[in-house]
Amino acid sequence: MAYTIALAGKGGVGKTTIAGMLIKYMVKNGKKPILAVDADSNYNLNEVLGVNVPDTLGNAREDMKKGKVPPGMTKDIFISMRLEEAVIETGDYDLIVMGQPEGTGCYCAANTLLLNCLERLSDNYPYIVMDNEAGMEHISRLTTRNVDVLIIVGDASRRGLQAAFRINKLASELNIGVTKSCLILNQVKNTIPDEMKQLIADEGLDLVGTVPEDEEVYEFDSSGRPTIELSDENPAQLAAYEIFDRILD
Repeated sequence: MAYTIALAGKGGVGKTTIAGMLIKYMVKNGKKPILAVDADSNYNLNEVLGVNVPDTLGNAREDMKKGKVPPGMTKDIFISMRLEEAVIETGDYDLIVMGQPEGTGCYCAANTLLLNCLERLSDNYPYIVMDNEAGMEHISRLTTRNVDVLIIVGDASRRGLQAAFRINKLASELNIGVTKSCLILNQVKNTIPDEMKQLIADEGLDLVGTVPEDEEVYEFDSSGRPTIELSDENPAQLAAYEIFDRILD
């Protein structure tokens, strides 16, 4: 059974950047091979990792709906084939992207396809890192379930904390099989005020560390350069590594 780490948080807190740092850390420390999962319809984990995405699960489903299944091939076999083709191999980790269906409407079908894909692939990897969409829908749709560690990424703002608290509460109420939840505060400018620490403690959420606001990370994001290429001395990355040491000890 794969050791699964899922990341959640509201939009704009740098969740995907933290996911990329986590994957880089795990590879560096021999925790591989990894199945990296971008469970966001508006995917960009590949940009953080510097990986091109030739196909997504959403594309596979759309092609099936449009009747692009080859003659003599069943839909099940077609989807199985496309699932295998959608896995992007890099050596130390593989990446699978949910993507989005065309047009408007619910992403539930693409989400179900992702869950089926994970069930097929999970036994092939000792580690899974899942970067979820912003917000809470991935929890209510049960994309995030049966995970060893749920990392909730927030920022040092009241709204950021409230979003983190709601995610943690929903995960607990739905009993989705999260062994451990923890909080990382990202893009922190200064120290965390004592009253904010008390709010977190009162919520019963484990604050495992903070990652400082960093100009190099900002420049990488602004220019579209993969943050997985950050220098080994980067302060934000080093702070994240110290947190991962504690989480994955």
